[in-house]
Amino acid sequence: MNLQDLGYKQEFENYRNENGLDSFMVGRVILEHKERYVVKTAEKEYEAEIIGNLRFTAKSREDFPAVGDWVAVSEYDEDKVLIHVIYPRKTIIERQAVGKFGEKQIIATNIDSAFIVQAADRDFNINRIERYVAICNNSKVNTIIILNKVDLIDEDQLTEMIKACQSRIAYVPIIAISNETRHGYQSLMKHFEKGKTYCLLGSSGVGKSTLMNNILGSDQMKTNAISQSSNKGRHVTSHRELVVLEQGGILIDNPGMREVGMADSSEGIEKTFEQIAELAKNCKYADCTHVRELGCAVIEAVKNGELDNAAYENYLKMKREESFFELTQEEKRKKDKDFGKMVKNVKKDLKKLKGNR
Repeated sequence: MNLQDLGYKQEFENYRNENGLDSFMVGRVILEHKERYVVKTAEKEYEAEIIGNLRFTAKSREDFPAVGDWVAVSEYDEDKVLIHVIYPRKTIIERQAVGKFGEKQIIATNIDSAFIVQAADRDFNINRIERYVAICNNSKVNTIIILNKVDLIDEDQLTEMIKACQSRIAYVPIIAISNETRHGYQSLMKHFEKGKTYCLLGSSGVGKSTLMNNILGSDQMKTNAISQSSNKGRHVTSHRELVVLEQGGILIDNPGMREVGMADSSEGIEKTFEQIAELAKNCKYADCTHVRELGCAVIEAVKNGELDNAAYENYLKMKREESFFELTQEEKRKKDKDFGKMVKNVKKDLKKLKGNR
């Protein structure tokens, strides 16, 4: 295996040469679990930890390694390395961190395409699909919708689901599959290209890990059954993991996500709701919020049935979340700034006290 099989591209090599990192080994983070990392090089896999300076200078969780990152490492034991530098990320799929307002959580980095997996028998939710598409669009990552477990529904139900998706997200390809019968796998496998990185996104229990095991041809990822009492997926995958496929391509599995909160995703939201973006050009006011303004072309389109009301409501909800995220981020920056000033003043006062002794 070489670095190109892992997705290494010329821009990463250029960065390595321009920043004098040629004395370090090049590796890719393939597993992250509670700040424990596994890094894969062209030769082998290593357990990894970050150097103290990288930890000390980190301003947020975003400054730590994530699955998909390319890193400069040095070996300090037979199977252990230190991570010195994180290479600039080509793409970052991220969401608002759950329970941490104003903070982001990185889902995966350096992704070329994302598979949004939904279980057709119970999990199908177009609003949620639009959320996944929005966070991917924000990072300029291609998306493909996978409707799994189609063996559990009839042909008419499947046709209706596909039509419903296409009416709201017409430009995103849809593949119907079954992990049990392998229906649709042939169409799915055509999307994998050697050296490109893909990730699986979706709620718990939609079949991501089983799908990954079937693609790998082994039970590498833990799986579990749906809870019969709650009809919800049991949380099995607890960490993010990257694997290289024999047929080419790199695939990342992710823990199931019940919440997909919007961070600073304005560009992604606008691209996801292209129809609303186009209608907005005809609004009376340039800063129209599309909520209650007179002369709003978006509201008018909802009233006359030109724009789907559910899509409109989902758009407004995402925009509200994005605005709230930006406000909380601004508050955080102000608090950090005030705290910095306080520390600076304390240091000055201590210096004066020492000088007066």
